[in-house]
Amino acid sequence: MSYLRSLPADATLRHVFQSRPETSAPLLDLHERLLRGPSPFTVAERELMAAYVSGLNACAYCHGIHTATAEAFGVPAGLLTDALKDLETAPVEARLKPVLRYLDVLTRTPALLTPGHAEAVYAAGWDEHALHDAVMVGALFNLMNRMVEGLGITADPAWFPVSADHLHRHGYTGLTTPPAT
Repeated sequence: MSYLRSLPADATLRHVFQSRPETSAPLLDLHERLLRGPSPFTVAERELMAAYVSGLNACAYCHGIHTATAEAFGVPAGLLTDALKDLETAPVEARLKPVLRYLDVLTRTPALLTPGHAEAVYAAGWDEHALHDAVMVGALFNLMNRMVEGLGITADPAWFPVSADHLHRHGYTGLTTPPAT
């Protein structure tokens, strides 16, 4: 149930974005640039990062939508569940595991990040651009998770593939305007 009285009880983030386009448009532009723009990571990998951080934060709304979106981009079903349960045994590409470990520390205990965490990412073959992008995706989804939880945004799991379909086909554009009827 949304905590914003002006929104319907079953409000989604799209309702929030439409109610505050002056702050939502720049935020969605950042989403589009980070998750769809040029990056050493594929779109699927960046959506996987978004879902992973959201899962670490127990943000069911963001985790559900971004898991479905990652799967729409080719991440195998169940991979995120496995990664959150035990990253070391999960069928995540070995090269991506240090990035997810980095995001885990950044999300749960950011003051404990060390140069060693960054070196593990570099040792896996990623460069500074990749580290920057991973940190930015992690930071963005920590913010989004707090926004969703702070505004009381929830959704029936049936909403996740609907939202994921939009994100898969259109990215983050157009979310501040009502859908065409």
